[in-house]
Amino acid sequence: MNTNYRKKLEGTNLDYFDTREAVEAIQPGAYDKLPYTSKVLAENLVRRCDPESLTDSLKQIIERKRDLDFPWFPARVVCHDILGQTAFVDLAGLRDAIAEKGGDPSKVNPVVPTQLIVDHSLAVEHAGFEKDAFEKNRAIEERRNEDRFHFINWCKTAFENVNVVPPGNGIMHQINLERMSPVIQSRDGVAFPDTLVGTDSHTPMVDALGVIAVGVGGLEAESVMLGRASYMRLPDIIGVELKGKPQPGITSTDIVLAITEFLRNERVVSSYLEFFGEGASHLTLGDRATISNMTPEFGATAAMFYIDQQTIDYLKLTGRDDDNVKLVETYAKQTGLWADSLTGAEYERVLTFDLSSVGRNIAGPSNPHARVSTSDLASKGIAKHIETEEGKMPDGACIIAAITSCTNTSNPRNMIAAGLIARNANKLGLTRKPWVKTSLAPGSKAVTLYLEESKLLPELENLGFGVVGYACTSCNGMSGALDPKIKQEIEERDLYSTAVLSGNRNFDGRIHPHADQAFLASPPLVVAYAIAGTIRFDIEKDVLGTDKDGNPVTLKDIWPSDEEVDAIIKEHVKPEQFRAVYEPMFNVKVDTGEKSNPLYDWRPMSTYIRRPPYWEGALAGERTMKGMRPLAVLGDNITTDHLSPSNAIQKSSAAGAYLDKMGLPEEDYNSYATHRGDHLTAQRATFANPKLLNEMVRNEDGSVKQGSLARLEPEGKEMRMWETIETYMERKQPLIIIAGADYGQGSSRDWAAKGVRLAGVEVIVAEGFERIHRTNLIGMGVLPVEFVNGDTRKTYAIDGTETFDVEGEISPGANLMVIMHRKDGERVEIPVKCRLDTAEEVSIYSAGGVLQRFAQDFLAAS
Repeated sequence: MNTNYRKKLEGTNLDYFDTREAVEAIQPGAYDKLPYTSKVLAENLVRRCDPESLTDSLKQIIERKRDLDFPWFPARVVCHDILGQTAFVDLAGLRDAIAEKGGDPSKVNPVVPTQLIVDHSLAVEHAGFEKDAFEKNRAIEERRNEDRFHFINWCKTAFENVNVVPPGNGIMHQINLERMSPVIQSRDGVAFPDTLVGTDSHTPMVDALGVIAVGVGGLEAESVMLGRASYMRLPDIIGVELKGKPQPGITSTDIVLAITEFLRNERVVSSYLEFFGEGASHLTLGDRATISNMTPEFGATAAMFYIDQQTIDYLKLTGRDDDNVKLVETYAKQTGLWADSLTGAEYERVLTFDLSSVGRNIAGPSNPHARVSTSDLASKGIAKHIETEEGKMPDGACIIAAITSCTNTSNPRNMIAAGLIARNANKLGLTRKPWVKTSLAPGSKAVTLYLEESKLLPELENLGFGVVGYACTSCNGMSGALDPKIKQEIEERDLYSTAVLSGNRNFDGRIHPHADQAFLASPPLVVAYAIAGTIRFDIEKDVLGTDKDGNPVTLKDIWPSDEEVDAIIKEHVKPEQFRAVYEPMFNVKVDTGEKSNPLYDWRPMSTYIRRPPYWEGALAGERTMKGMRPLAVLGDNITTDHLSPSNAIQKSSAAGAYLDKMGLPEEDYNSYATHRGDHLTAQRATFANPKLLNEMVRNEDGSVKQGSLARLEPEGKEMRMWETIETYMERKQPLIIIAGADYGQGSSRDWAAKGVRLAGVEVIVAEGFERIHRTNLIGMGVLPVEFVNGDTRKTYAIDGTETFDVEGEISPGANLMVIMHRKDGERVEIPVKCRLDTAEEVSIYSAGGVLQRFAQDFLAAS
C-alpha cells in the first residue's frame, strides 16, 4: 500500500488514494487525458501495488504501453450457481488434494468477498398461462437440484467470505445492478471504485454504472477468489461517441442490436469500450445497462459509461442508501471520474454511432449481431408467407415467446412498454396463438412490484405472460418441455419452428431442442410475436387480428407512446419497491453457528456433484504435444454452445444414455448446465451440440455432415463424438483441435475448456480466440496458438488424417512451429503464434492449470 498518496476525501470521514498526484508525479498533465478505464486501473495500482513496482506499472497506463504485465485486484467476485457451483466443487476437490498431501484444507478459502446467486437452475416446465406457474417451477427446481443445493448450502458455512442468494430471487446481473454494486466501495476507512469479476460473460452489465466488471470463467474467478492478482496488459480502450437521440417508439433493445452489429463489424474483440457524448446523456441508466449487458456480443471485454446525474438518479430510484449515493457523487467529482471531468480523455481510436439512425430491429436467426430491421422482414425472406392447412401450426411457428433475461427485464422502460402493448391488445380482443409457450421471467422481484402497482401485470397474464420464475430461464436454454401434442406435430411434420425472446443469445440449439432458430427482440415485440404466432409474419404491416367491429389491427395500433411509458414509470416505479425486495435479501443476520466439515462428503451416486479429477491420472501427467490427432476440424464462429451446450439433455444423447444408466427418470434429466459439477456427466456434453459442423465428417457429396460427430483415426471410422473421445481416452491418444476465426464466442463456461482437456486435447490451433475462452483454456492447461500470415486450416488442406507436433520455447506471444505429418509421410511446417499473452498465463499453463498451480503454491508455502 502506497501510504504517501492516502488523503482525506472532502466532506466525508473516509480516506482515498490520490491517483492524480501519483500519475502527475510521473508525467505532469497526464491525468486529465486518461480515459475513465485507465483512471480506475491506475487507482487500483496506487492503492494495491507494491511501491517498488508502482512507477513501472503506472507508466504502462500513462504512456499506453503494452509490454509489461501489471496486477489488477478486483474488489469482489460474483458467481451464478452453474459456474459458481463448479468453482466451489473445484475448491472442495482442491481441499481434498491438499489434505492428502498433509496440508490443512480449512485454509483454502476465498479471501476476496464472493457472492453466489442461484439463478441458472429454473426451467419453464409450467408456462406463463398456467396458474401458479412460479410455485410449480420452483418445486421442480428444488426436486431436480437437491444434490446441487445441498452442496451450495455446505459451501455457505464451509468457506469464509461467501454470501449466497438462494433460488427464486432474481438474476445475478440485475441484482448486481440494482443493489450489490455500491459503485464506490468503502472498506477499512478508505473509499475506492467498485471493481469485480463475475463468472458469466454478461458481468459487464454494471459497467453502465461506471464499475469495471469483467466476465471470466470459473477458473479465473477461482484464482481471484484465492487472493491472486488478475494480471493484465493495458487493453485497447476505444471511445464510442454516441450522437443524436433515439427516435420515438425505439427501445433500448433496438439500440443494442444495432450497436452490436456495428461494433462486431468494427472488430472490437477484447477491447474496453467507453461510451460518451451527447447521445449517452439521452440514455437512461436502464438503457445503458441493456447496452453494457451485451458486451460479449460485441466481442469486447467491457463497455463503460461515465458516472453522471443519470447514475445518481438511478441509485436513488433503486433505493440505495443516501450516504452511499452521496459518496458516489463526492468521490467521482473529486477524483475526475464524473462525466464533466472526462471531456479531455484521449483515445487511440474513436468510433461514432448515431442513435437517431436506429429503427425497430430483431436479431437472428442464429447470432445476436445478425440484426434485421423489422421493416425489412419480407425482403430478407424471414416474413415469407407459406400457406398452412386449417387447424395446423404454420411454417415458422413461434413455439416460444419469452420475456426473459436481465438484458431487458432490468430496464423499466422495456417492461412497462410490454405491459402497455399487452393492455392495448387485450382491449382490442387480440389473443396469443395456442401453440406459443409464453413466459415472463424478470431478473428481479422489483419488476413484479411495479407491474402490479401500474396494473399491467394482469394485462400480461391475460396474454399468457404470467411470472414463471425469477431466473435466466429461456435465455439460458431452460425453456422446459413443450406440450406433447405440439412436440408431436413438430416432429411428424418436420416443421420449421422458432423462438422469440428478449434475451442476449440465440445460437443454434440453445433456446430449445425443437426451436430450429431463435430471434432476439424487445419485450413489447415478444408480446406481438406471441399474438402473431409465427416468424413468417411482417410484424410492421401484417394484421395481428381484428377488433370487435371487425377492423384489422396492426402493430402500430397497439404500440405505446414514449410519453405514456415515461408517465407510468414516473408514477409507479419507486425506491420503496427495490428496498422491499433487497433489504430482506441482504440485511440478514450472519449465522454464527459451527462451521461445516472442511472436507465435503461426496455422494457417490450423484450425477450433479462429484469429486473433480484434475489432480489425478493423465491430467497430472506431462503434456508432450507430440503425435496429436485432430478431434475436430472446425470453421469460424465456434461458440461455447458448440463446445459444451447448456440446454436440456435429450435421452438420445451421450449424456442422456449415461443418466438413464444411472437410474434418472427422463423428465428429470435437467440441463447440461446443471450437471457441470459432475465431470462424468459434463464431459459427455463435449461437442454435443446437434448443430455442430465437424469438417472431418462429410456426406457423399462432400458437404459437411451436421451433428455431434467425429472420425476416429487412423481407422477413418465415423462415430458419435463421445464414443470417439472415449476410444481416444482409452488409447491415451493426445489430441488437437483445428479451427477458424473467433473460436470460443459466447458464454464464459469453464466446461468448454474442461471438456476438451478431459478428452485429451493439448493444443488448439485457430485463426483467433475470444478472450474468456482463451483464458479458460490456459486455466485448464490447454495451449492456444494462432495461425499467422493470413494462413488458415484451408491453406494447408488439413483434413484430419494428419498428426501434429508443436515445437519451440513457450513464452508470451512466442513464435512456435506446428509440425504436420500427413498420412503419406510428408512433413509440413506451420508457423503459429503462442497465445499465452502474459508471464502470468505462462506460469498457469506451465503448472498444468490454475488449480494445479494453486495446490503447488499452497503446499510450498505450508
